[in-house]
Amino acid sequence: MICRFILWAVVLIAMSPSCLSQSGEKAFETHLDSLFEDEFGSNEPGGSILIKKGNKTIYLRNYGIADLETKEKITEHTIFNTGSISKTFVANGILILKERGHLSLDDSLSTYFRDFKNPDIADKILLKHLLSHSSGLPDIRKVNDNIDFYITAKDKGNFEPLKSIGQLNFEPGERFEYSNPAFNGLALIIEKIADKKWQKVISEEIFVPSGMTNSKITDGPYPQKDVAHAYEYITGGYVERDYGETPTFAAAGNGGVWSSVVDLAKYENALKNNLFLNAKTIARSRTIYRPQNWKDTTNPKIGHGWFITPKDKSRFKMDMVYHTGSQGGFNSFYYYFPSEDVLFIGLFNRPLGSTWRKVNEAMNLFNKFNWFGE
Repeated sequence: MICRFILWAVVLIAMSPSCLSQSGEKAFETHLDSLFEDEFGSNEPGGSILIKKGNKTIYLRNYGIADLETKEKITEHTIFNTGSISKTFVANGILILKERGHLSLDDSLSTYFRDFKNPDIADKILLKHLLSHSSGLPDIRKVNDNIDFYITAKDKGNFEPLKSIGQLNFEPGERFEYSNPAFNGLALIIEKIADKKWQKVISEEIFVPSGMTNSKITDGPYPQKDVAHAYEYITGGYVERDYGETPTFAAAGNGGVWSSVVDLAKYENALKNNLFLNAKTIARSRTIYRPQNWKDTTNPKIGHGWFITPKDKSRFKMDMVYHTGSQGGFNSFYYYFPSEDVLFIGLFNRPLGSTWRKVNEAMNLFNKFNWFGE
């Protein structure tokens, strides 16, 4: 199969530029179909996949069932829980407030939370540490011991335990350690400054200017319209695992955004066109933040909410800005390749397993075949 496509690529090189572009895109589409069509059963949970080059959608496919009870099919407008991709929205909410002069990324946690058991800890953690997962805050939530509470606990309930910590895992800025509660805290800070629900702030300041008309953020009930339910495969069948079955789902700051592949493409377009943040702020958010006191042997890999892989570190030989998400039975990825202006999004309501290998194969095509030249 690979040899066949290499031969096809050689034939394409001999064609005119316009034929190369059209034929290359068709070959790319056909190859992706061969990768993904056998991966998803028509009567099982599945997902949506979208790829854009510039302003042009070059691949959009939907697979499987959004709700096994109603048999509703997944479409490009079906909304999925995006998991931790939600953190980029919270980060951008903080940056919007920064641009307007309402806060500084050098503000400490104690500026907004004066009830930490150890005030010295709150004094030394800055907002930029929370945004880059370098705060050192330990996650001391005892979720498994108190599932009934965490099924419905929102951002405040998930952040509150951290106020009682006696010590940090490391000094802020010294290394990376992923933190969900840190983003619950950032969401609460947005609320304190805006004096309204942070979900409403994100909706008004990001969803509306971006044209994300189908997107929602968890604030109590499960979204009801055009929504996927999520499933895990257990003992020979799919079992629903989402809102109401999985603890911490209600804690929206770390994973509460529900969106479709079409709406997320609008999100990226809004970022490219500076519709809710200026170009300098966006560029900074998508540049690796390296604290002066960094001590880890592993290099930092995140900006303000976004993970970044430089070209020289990427197996795809392209700079990559990205975030992934996983919550209950939902899985998602959002990959943007700035040098090629290629956006690759996948939203799923089932485990991915071997699908990740297919996703990596698809990304490898971007630098194996020059099928998208303008």
